[in-house]
Amino acid sequence: MKSPSKIKKVTLNIGENTEAILFGIVAAEPDYKISIALNRKLGISLKSNLPVILNDENNEELIFSRFSSSSDPSEPVYDLTSNRSGKHYLIRKMKNIDYFLHIHNIDIESDTGRIMSLLRNIECITAVFKIGTEILKDRNSGFLIH
Repeated sequence: MKSPSKIKKVTLNIGENTEAILFGIVAAEPDYKISIALNRKLGISLKSNLPVILNDENNEELIFSRFSSSSDPSEPVYDLTSNRSGKHYLIRKMKNIDYFLHIHNIDIESDTGRIMSLLRNIECITAVFKIGTEILKDRNSGFLIH
């Protein structure tokens, strides 16, 4: 009779460091110029996507532009969302931020500093901030983090 084989416990470290990061971008340029600058500097392919459409308290339609990369699912996915629609803000608590750059499927430990450095070197960007996703507790933050 054959003795039972031992069961080995194997731990896979799949995606432990791959999460999402959110950057706040301050820039006076229009959204399409920011997306072109990001495409060139980061080597990505941001394209116009369906905007975020909300209604304010007066039932006025607010449109926040969005640009997304349509890359391979195994690679990072980039979303650039405007924080302004006229005099209104998508995230009211962050009125100083013009755009949000949300990056999914990224190795946070190795890529965050490199991307932050590249963003700061783009001429049309005035400032860049890393925003902790746990800090965003605005009712509209679901439009950024999906």
